[in-house]
Amino acid sequence: MPERIETVLAGFAGRQGATTSTGGAKAPAEDAASEQVRAPVAAWSTREITGSGYVVAPDIAIVFSKYEGRIVAVEVEAGDRVAAGQVLVRLDDAGARFALQGAEIVRQSAELTLAAKNIELAQARSSLMRTERLAGRDAMSAQALEEAKTAADRAENAALQARQDVAKAELDIDKAREQVEALTVRAPISGIVTRLNAHIGDTVLSREDSVRENESLLVIADTANMVIDADVAETNIAQIRPGLSGEAVLDGFPDQPFAVEVSKIAPVISREKGTVTLRLSLSSPPSGMRPAMAARIRLLVGEAGVGAHHPPSSFEAPASGLRTSG
Repeated sequence: MPERIETVLAGFAGRQGATTSTGGAKAPAEDAASEQVRAPVAAWSTREITGSGYVVAPDIAIVFSKYEGRIVAVEVEAGDRVAAGQVLVRLDDAGARFALQGAEIVRQSAELTLAAKNIELAQARSSLMRTERLAGRDAMSAQALEEAKTAADRAENAALQARQDVAKAELDIDKAREQVEALTVRAPISGIVTRLNAHIGDTVLSREDSVRENESLLVIADTANMVIDADVAETNIAQIRPGLSGEAVLDGFPDQPFAVEVSKIAPVISREKGTVTLRLSLSSPPSGMRPAMAARIRLLVGEAGVGAHHPPSSFEAPASGLRTSG
């Protein structure tokens, strides 16, 4: 019997020593629990988000002719850099020029009519004043005075109508002149001519009749403020926010990586590809960069280093050495 009691006590002491932490080795169960605590920290260490996309010029102007005409001069070539307001194409339209000449003639006629009506008005007013003086001496009848007033009113109305005719003629001239001036097509923005469809001798349609880009005269892209639109897997969406930094490399310049920063995140996910599109601002890209160049991007997100106690929230700045903003 004493031997049985000693055996039970020894077994109890062994279990008690395995579950205490008074300097002895930890039990396997405690080691497993510790690993479960440390596992999330390792999962949230610094990681890369990669994607691919293309160089984009956000500001692109597709230039059409406002009015129909025949091209008589093309002042630029594809690849030329142009400034806003610079002449690109000159067109000719005999009908527009004749309309302007006709409007100018109508205005001259209206001005002559106005001058005549002003003379008639001055005469009618003078006659009315004379009639009123005579009426005050009882030398003129009330009927004559009324007739003089009616004549003066009629002359004033005629002069007013003549002034309106002159104003309308001036508006017609402005409209005709605008159409003639629009035959000289100018650059709406500064940039590079990326496409040129205009050729001397071609007859072009008005803007209202041109609905396809290949019916335009040319295309201008503002290459001074290009960006990259890149797709990344939607599984990364929780870790991406505006201001996140990284780097990009162009297929055309594989040995010249440059810094990028997320400026916008697309509001929708591509259902077909399972990706989200990021717009990235660029810092010191290669000088030969052109729109539509293929690009690969790399962003660093998450906690850097060992010892973090919780995964980073999407509202917290990452602890990596990459530059962030906002």
